[in-house]
Formats: sequence, C-alpha cells, structure tokens
Amino acid sequence: MASQDAAAAAQRSWGWVLRILGALLLLTSLALALTRAPDLPVESLVGRYAPPPSDFVEVRGQVVHLRDEGPRDDPEPIVLIHGTGASLHTWEGWVRALKPARRVITFDLPGFGLTGPFDGAYAPDDYRGETYARFVIDLLNHLRVERAVLGGNSLGGEVAWRTAVLAPVRVARLILVDPAGADFVPQSLPLGFVVARTPGLNRLAEWMLPREVVEGSVENVYGDPARVTPELVERYYQLTLREGNRRALRIRMEQLEPGAGIEGLKTIRAPTLILWGGRDRLIPPSVARVFTESIEGSRLVEFPGLGHVPHEEDPAATVGAVREFLGLPPR
Repeated sequence: MASQDAAAAAQRSWGWVLRILGALLLLTSLALALTRAPDLPVESLVGRYAPPPSDFVEVRGQVVHLRDEGPRDDPEPIVLIHGTGASLHTWEGWVRALKPARRVITFDLPGFGLTGPFDGAYAPDDYRGETYARFVIDLLNHLRVERAVLGGNSLGGEVAWRTAVLAPVRVARLILVDPAGADFVPQSLPLGFVVARTPGLNRLAEWMLPREVVEGSVENVYGDPARVTPELVERYYQLTLREGNRRALRIRMEQLEPGAGIEGLKTIRAPTLILWGGRDRLIPPSVARVFTESIEGSRLVEFPGLGHVPHEEDPAATVGAVREFLGLPPR
C-alpha cells in the first residue's frame, strides 16, 4: 500500500513538473513571438523616412539615401557623416541652421539607414573605416564636389578623418564630433552594441529585437535620457530593421580595430574643430586628447551636459561653434 501511495505521489509530482515545463514553454514561445522582428523591406520605410528633399543616387552600383540642401553654388559644401546605428536624420537640427547660408549634404552610410548593405562594385561585408572613407571619396566624385567641409560623429568622425588622410586635397575643413578610431576603454556600452558584439546573441538579434534594446541604447548615448522621445526611438528601431542592417552591424563590430591607422591624424593639415559631449560614456572626453595632440592647430569645444551625440541631443547649443568655425554670423 505504501508503495502505491509513493507511486501516486511521484506521478502527481511529475505531473506538476510537466505543467510547469509546459507553462515555461508557452511563455518562451510568447516571448519569442513578441520580440520577433523580421527584416523590413526598404520600400516599406521610404514613405516615412525619406520625404523630400530625400533622394536616392547610385554610386558605383550602390544605391545611397541622400539629402542635398542649401545654395547650389557653394564652392565647399558641408558633408556630414553619421555614426554607428544612426542615419542622416541625426543631422537635421544642424542642417536647418546651416542650409540658409551653406550647401549641406547628408547621407546614410552603407549598412545603415535606408542605404542598406554594401552592393554594386563594393566588396560585400567590408565595413572598416578605411573602406567607408574610400566610399565617401566616390560619393564626392559622383556629386562633383571637389572640396568639402567634412564633418562626422562617432564612426562618421572616424570616416571623416580617414578621408582627410587619404585625400587631403578634398577636405577644406574638418569637424569631428566625438570621433571614433582611437584605442580606448568605454565607460558604458549601449546594450545594442553589446548584443552586436556577443557571438551567438548577435545572430539571434538578426531576427529578434525587442524595442527596449534600441530604446536603452539611445538613452545610453544621451547625456540627458529625458531628451529621448518615443518618435526618436521609433525611427532608430525601424531603420535598424531595414533589411540587411543588423547583419551589417554584426560584421562591422567583428571588424573593429581600435587604434589602427590613428597615426595618420598627424598628417592632417585642414583646419579642424573637435566637439565633445562631457557626458559621453561610450567614447569618454579624455579621448579628445588623442585628436587635439595629433592634429596640429585643432580646437576642442566641450559641452558638459551632453553625451555621445551632442549634435542630435542639442543642435542649437552645438551648431554655434560650427557657425563660428565656418565664419558664419551667430543666430
């Protein structure tokens, strides 16, 4: 009788285990369904994120999302390059302030925004800084821009200074906003970057992406997270889902070579303005010394309350230094 009672108890316990496992499986399936985020075709995003004056141009077989605004007779247009995970939209505040007096060109780098992964004559899956710099030179050639004021943030800053090293005659002035390229230790990494750099997890993220990951990442690079709006997060989220972008980000992270080619900074002779957010935890303000000490005659302006994307977080506060650098009257 005792053995029968024990068997019945074991059967009941096993039944509870099966119920718990079933519930966990159901919850896991639900979580996967809720976080599943398939790639979005570019056509589904164009209407919302590429209104006029957006245009699409073909550079050596690569279709590029681009905006070209301001007076067409400007002999040295301002060309602005966004950072990792961003898009040309990050410069909208600066463009509004500068385009009444200067021609301003912004675009989505291959692998980001609406441009999508490298295509055409470009080698696929090569997202190194020097490759991007050569792409920028091709874009300038396509637009028939002989000399430009070249500016960039984070990865875009690295692309800008590498372009100045490769083709100094093409760069009239240089504006570096929290630029990448130096060897440094981040104080904090955005969660999206952590995911993209973690083997296994980065491949899973190519078809699963909770919106909260993007939201936390954007908040991480702002000096004041309260400035991050739902609309801003939604734009970053939707453009991250553009087909091929998450895979490109994973490959870009695998190809990082901190400090490679940094000695080239010493060859730059273009007048250079360096802007830095004092609350930048991704590329700390202490890294600015690498650039100020390497680029002869460069000038550093720090914004104590802003983070890694100061131009986006507070365009009105940051563009004043740019206007002064370009010899434009204050607004």
